[in-house]
Amino acid sequence: MNNMNPELTAKNLTILNDQLGAEALLVHKFAQAAQAVQDQAISAQLTSMSQQHRKHYDTLLNYLNSHQ
Repeated sequence: MNNMNPELTAKNLTILNDQLGAEALLVHKFAQAAQAVQDQAISAQLTSMSQQHRKHYDTLLNYLNSHQ
């Protein structure tokens, strides 16, 4: 383990797991909504929101992986 990254507590792992699940759900829901709407401008906005939540998910996952 890297000394610069202290070990995560069980509580922090639970919080990270919950956040990862929430972000994954938002990625899925916004992507699904983007495909369901007819208006291209709204679809583009929803796709952008899905991508932003994917970045949040990736950031959380990278943080978690850096503490292993």
